[in-house]
Amino acid sequence: MKTFHRIWEFNNWHVWAVLLQGFSSGLPIALVAGTLQAWLTVSNINLISIGVFSLVGLPYLYKFLWAPLLDRYIPPFLGRRRGWIFIFQMSLVLSIAGMALVRPAVDLKLMACLAVLTAFLSASQDIGINAYMTDILTKDERGFGAAMSVLGYRLALLVSGALALIMASFMGWRDTYLVMSLVMLANGIITWFVPEPKQITPPLSLSAALIDPLKEFFKRDSVFYILLFVVLYKLGEAFALSLSTTFLLRGLHFGLVTVGTVNKFGAMLATLIGAVLGGLLMPRLKLFRALLLFGILETLAILFYIWLASAGKNYLLMVVAIVLENFTGGMATTAFTAFLMFLCDHRYTATQFALFTAVAAFGRVLIGPVAGVVANDFGWVQFFVWAFLASVPGLLLLLFLNKKIDLNRDTITT
Repeated sequence: MKTFHRIWEFNNWHVWAVLLQGFSSGLPIALVAGTLQAWLTVSNINLISIGVFSLVGLPYLYKFLWAPLLDRYIPPFLGRRRGWIFIFQMSLVLSIAGMALVRPAVDLKLMACLAVLTAFLSASQDIGINAYMTDILTKDERGFGAAMSVLGYRLALLVSGALALIMASFMGWRDTYLVMSLVMLANGIITWFVPEPKQITPPLSLSAALIDPLKEFFKRDSVFYILLFVVLYKLGEAFALSLSTTFLLRGLHFGLVTVGTVNKFGAMLATLIGAVLGGLLMPRLKLFRALLLFGILETLAILFYIWLASAGKNYLLMVVAIVLENFTGGMATTAFTAFLMFLCDHRYTATQFALFTAVAAFGRVLIGPVAGVVANDFGWVQFFVWAFLASVPGLLLLLFLNKKIDLNRDTITT
């Protein structure tokens, strides 16, 4: 109860600003991914072209390349963090509105250009928002702040994903995307009024903004183990989820409606509840125990997928497995996000956070081909056994890492 009460003492807009910025971060994603894919599909665009449109998301993978610009330069208004966020949000208003005014069946190339532009602006906004979140939150606010960021992000995915598809069926794609651009405009207005983090002297040159974040990080103790932990902590979850939909559809022959309802909406709700609960618990648990406890729970949840794969088609067990995995995954994501904030030097937050998320994505990218081979050659039971085992090294490394560095102090850089 004491922890819960302390959370609600954060009435200085720090945590709530992060919630609103998390929503802004999630809003454009579906508009250049699933929602756009649906628009292209009903516009009778050929499958090859639709497949090529998946490359629109590349800016999200390479955003660390231009992140140093956001550390080095300060816009003439709103400060180093809010200024950049506001610029990208207003640019997104225009690019999303531009997409609304293009008909894919008439000018597919123009739509592709606008989609790439929107993805680039969205990825750039993410750089600013992640840096803002890291700089504005105090040590005690990180856990719940990370949870609020996840909550806002996921709610935005519902708005620009499922809700946008429903809206398009009634009001058409043009008006739907125009409404989404207005929602982004509202996000920009909010950014104007939220507080700016404490100003820190930025790097004195662009070369310093590029080189100093790496020099600062690689001077730290146990840097190799830190990077390895960033890759390994959620590797088991990534392994299990990489083919979860295929497992339910092809392995157990559940119907599309069942999978769509439980594996999408049910999973998202479980993730949100887990993230918020994890955020509420973190001030009491502290970072190390939160990472360890939530990681163990996430690993144990994979056992229910092993049980489901052994038992065969069982609706109740399927629901339990999905809900538990996503619930514990939400808790672990909250702790892991707080850990990435802990790693950042506030002089270079934009660059370092972008680099850490790129490193974290490295394992998830490579795990896909391996997962396919394991499922094909060994079957689904062994597939989830491997996923369970893939979770263990990260937890063991966490125990070792906590002996090297104090995970419960304010920041690793002090």
